[in-house]
Amino acid sequence: MALELRPNCEGCDKDLPPNATDARICTFECTFCVNCVDNVLKNVCPNCGGGFAPRPIRPAREWRPGLSVAKRPPSTQRIRLSYTLAEIADFARDIAPIPPEER
Repeated sequence: MALELRPNCEGCDKDLPPNATDARICTFECTFCVNCVDNVLKNVCPNCGGGFAPRPIRPAREWRPGLSVAKRPPSTQRIRLSYTLAEIADFARDIAPIPPEER
């Protein structure tokens, strides 16, 4: 099963195409730009409390049959956070000091 590759940052709505090197995801594929992860979220997913990792790039070219962005296109559904900045800050306050691998 391929990653969904969501098209935007759920925080600031920045476009994050399949080849974006500044896309970050949590284990549930919540997707944010590196600026939001570092400066707003403090590496705490506001949905699950986990940390973030760079989202892999889906190959544009079909190196193996059926495995490319053309054969497995990214999602087109834009997702936005349903939390306020204050709610995010409150949620992250106690979680951020804990390393993601220990949460």
